[in-house]
Amino acid sequence: MAVLYHSDKHIFTLHTRNSTYQMMVDSYGSLLHLYYGARSSGFMDYLLTYEDVGFSGNPYVAGMDRTYSLDTLPQEYPTLGTGDYRSYALNVEHADGSQCCHLTFSHYEIRKGKYQLQGLPSVYAAAEEADTLEIVLEDVVSRVEVRLLYGVLEEIDVITRSVIIRNMGDDKITLKKASGACLDFLSGDYEILGFYGRHAMERNLERRKVVHGLTSFGSRRGASSHQHNPAMILADQDTTEDSGICYGMLFVYSGNFLCEAEKDQRDQTRLIMGLNTDWFSYPLGVGEEFRVPEVILSYSGEGLSKLSHNYHTCILEHVCRGRYVRETRPVLLNSWEAAYFKFNGETIVNLAREAAELGMDMVVMDDGWFGKRDHDDSSLGDWQVNEKKLGCTLAELIEKVNSFGVKFGIWVEPEMVNEDSDLYREHPDWAITIEKRSPVRSRNQLLLDFSRKEVREHLFEQVCAVLDQGKIEYLKWDMNRSMTDVYDGRLTYDYVLGVYEFLEKLTVKYPNLLIEGCCGGGGRFDAGMLYYTPQIWCSDNTDAVNRTRIQYGTSFFYPISAVGSHVSAVPNHQTGRVTSLHTRGIVAMAGTFGYELNPARLSKEERQAVKEQIQEYKKHEAIIRQGRYYRLSNPFSESFSGWMFVSEDQKEALVQVVRLSLEGNMAPLYVKLRGLNPERIYMDEAAGRTYPGAALMECGIPLLSPNEEYEACQMVLKEV
Repeated sequence: MAVLYHSDKHIFTLHTRNSTYQMMVDSYGSLLHLYYGARSSGFMDYLLTYEDVGFSGNPYVAGMDRTYSLDTLPQEYPTLGTGDYRSYALNVEHADGSQCCHLTFSHYEIRKGKYQLQGLPSVYAAAEEADTLEIVLEDVVSRVEVRLLYGVLEEIDVITRSVIIRNMGDDKITLKKASGACLDFLSGDYEILGFYGRHAMERNLERRKVVHGLTSFGSRRGASSHQHNPAMILADQDTTEDSGICYGMLFVYSGNFLCEAEKDQRDQTRLIMGLNTDWFSYPLGVGEEFRVPEVILSYSGEGLSKLSHNYHTCILEHVCRGRYVRETRPVLLNSWEAAYFKFNGETIVNLAREAAELGMDMVVMDDGWFGKRDHDDSSLGDWQVNEKKLGCTLAELIEKVNSFGVKFGIWVEPEMVNEDSDLYREHPDWAITIEKRSPVRSRNQLLLDFSRKEVREHLFEQVCAVLDQGKIEYLKWDMNRSMTDVYDGRLTYDYVLGVYEFLEKLTVKYPNLLIEGCCGGGGRFDAGMLYYTPQIWCSDNTDAVNRTRIQYGTSFFYPISAVGSHVSAVPNHQTGRVTSLHTRGIVAMAGTFGYELNPARLSKEERQAVKEQIQEYKKHEAIIRQGRYYRLSNPFSESFSGWMFVSEDQKEALVQVVRLSLEGNMAPLYVKLRGLNPERIYMDEAAGRTYPGAALMECGIPLLSPNEEYEACQMVLKEV
């Protein structure tokens, strides 16, 4: 059993293969955090110290003992109003306007299997793969009950946390803050790693020292956002890819979130992850409960690579669902950068013909196929096929595409509405607005209120009517604006649950449909969406050089098979940069490979190169999708971007490198590899040369001066 309870010391211990997590119920009923780190035996209550710290409050139950204060002790789930002046995980407002919730231990349960959260995505596992610990805390005055849930996946070094809050009292309460997890560290000098960005430049790694005071980031945009990803890493200052201590926290949620890191007066560090407090004020009537989204925790004592592998395994094997998680994904051609809104049925058929000739598997008809959609200012909400524009029915178009041996996919944006649409004219109240105020527009569109059942049911019926018209095997689900005009403190949370309900119904009704998430590119790239969509369009920026940085940041938590990545035309439509077709292909291979261009505009030589590129990708697809992924450089600070994939048995590796700088008379670049077996000899298939595994990792492999800007190279290594 991975969960243990020592009844004499009132200590709970959670063990994974390489980590231990420990907490204790003290003599006053407080649940104190003791330890999270390398796997250990014994009890860590000796770490607690008790001193009289000036101006730190003492619970009344402690009498005149000024050495006992929740302001200085590490806690599992700190709340506002208990004398702890640090950041808190929970704030409850009562009917009389007071804000206080003093939680003490009530009871616990240990059971086999992993808990699940109704209406929310969460890690799943077979009964033999996980254990659950449920600790029930209560506020004896208000009878607010807080159930702390811990899921332990021992073999993959993952512990999940979530919280269920129940109003067992006699009056309404209002949740003002609700977090999924808190981690307290009694000592240490740490850095926090976060992933910031903007539209078309998401998930840039930022590493900064945890200083005294509060460091926080999050989203209030209604989606997890381009600006900040709901993920953070706490690491020792000397932690590298291969060595050092680090802790990860990943929020399984696709809406507003808040991450906080605080170093207090006694040099203790506290991490909190949960729902954003802005636009959040959630009432609970008598007997009602609230479920806080899950946080996935993991620890590594072997550097950042090991931490990433823990998360990749967890997401692939215990978050993503459906047939495509373990199946080969189709190499697809998307019509967006090939034609934008200016296309008809013949355009799509021609793309299918070209795709078949080049060895692609699928054509996706992007935005512009419905209503009167020739620009982005109309028809969202009117999900009826524009047969006049296509020149045929959708069923006929799909048949023509399939006749070339090519699959068919389609784009939708169900959460949105244009004011110039039949839906808005009929149901203007279905758009999210504040009464008596003009709404905020973004991309000429408004947001439909997915917290309302009648809205979801209408849209579900429309989308299904489209999907039922032919053999549609792929759906790109987009969201192209952020939330504003929040009229109620429940909206931001209930909206996301409405999206999840819609997607759950869709995946049940169409189990063989591959759904790719999108939010203006990577604006909703999170574990919550990956529960329903096993891949997400990584960024609207398809520039190969920018993509090396975007995909680098994405890789710290998310597996490569979740990363939508395509080869696009040059000059690039977002940056104007020109890179070789070879370089664009190498970068796009570190994801779900595809194309975002019009093949008819390629030269004869380029067409042949694309054929060979697709053949090369399909040759290595298994190791890309299933192999261990290693970062070989930091493209924000080094002159190259490099990564590699290693098979589970370490007998094969695929190495890919892109040069980011070009100078005269450059010195050789030595790229140090990772993840190989140091005792083995590896052969470079193309060159026929052999190398010792230890030397490849210690000294690297030399790359001579590039012949062109942004030159890329690829190497296949196999054990001799």
